[in-house]
Amino acid sequence: MLQLGLERPESEACSLLGGGAAERLCRLHVDHVAAARRAARAALQECQWQFRQRRWNCSTAQGSRTVFGPVSRIPSREMAFAHALSAASLLHAVARACHDGQLAACGCSRRGRPRDLHASWLWGGCGDNLHYGYKFSTEFADANEREKPLKKGSREAARAVMNLHNNEAGRRAVVRKSRVACKCHGVSGSCSLITCWQQLAPLREVGDYLKDKYDGATEVRVTRRGRLAVRDRRFSRPTSHDLVYLAESPDYCERNESLRLPGTYGRQCNRTSQGIDGCSLLCCGRGYNTQKTLVRERCRCKFRWCCSVECKVCSRTVDVHTCK
Repeated sequence: MLQLGLERPESEACSLLGGGAAERLCRLHVDHVAAARRAARAALQECQWQFRQRRWNCSTAQGSRTVFGPVSRIPSREMAFAHALSAASLLHAVARACHDGQLAACGCSRRGRPRDLHASWLWGGCGDNLHYGYKFSTEFADANEREKPLKKGSREAARAVMNLHNNEAGRRAVVRKSRVACKCHGVSGSCSLITCWQQLAPLREVGDYLKDKYDGATEVRVTRRGRLAVRDRRFSRPTSHDLVYLAESPDYCERNESLRLPGTYGRQCNRTSQGIDGCSLLCCGRGYNTQKTLVRERCRCKFRWCCSVECKVCSRTVDVHTCK
């Protein structure tokens, strides 16, 4: 789904999918393209936020048909996360578009009343249509993986099994993080009537959840029957909520022209951190440069009655550390 053109006109966006079931679905549901584009953009932004302090920071490859370029072909744990987040973001965007009345095929959620909802509370506010979003994300994000004429036992077939598993893990993350929202009605906040509905969690919460799954992702192999099996039998078989990968990640430290990886040269690092964002790890032992930079920021803010805030502009010099 991250192949969908972020900046192309909607009339051209479907053609970027390169044919197949995904393109047919795209053309069949043209009014869904705007939501799919928002989903792709939101997934990329969330990916870059979650990995902002890591060696691979979801850097995009300019001029490539896919957002991340040739590195997308490596079935690594980073691509497991990207697929899961992409499918999750598509579900999220379409479910919200249904709620907002932007799509002809769906409207507010028709989910049944939760059994544990208070008996006197009303159910049926205009909720996010999780059911339709899940259905469309499954059809659209999984379409080309399911349609490809892949040779059984091939690397491509194994990667398709991996992608389908991670797509589903992403959708299940949205479902797991969804919640029941309620609102009080009544004079002067008396709350004499309470209405509740289905509501999605913010995509940031889903991203945080999937990032935890990324940290605990399981390396697997695909059996001749097309099933997942752990490579190391000391680990448990992954559930449908877990992320899986087939191959070790490439070296994100050094620039790699064939994979269009920029490396970590010039990345800003934290000199005092012992974590992955620290200069030692992020710069891969190459060292770092330090430059003094003048920073201007608001300061000495005061509240004026009524109702404004007045601030001064202060300047200070800070040390900025960047990887060699």
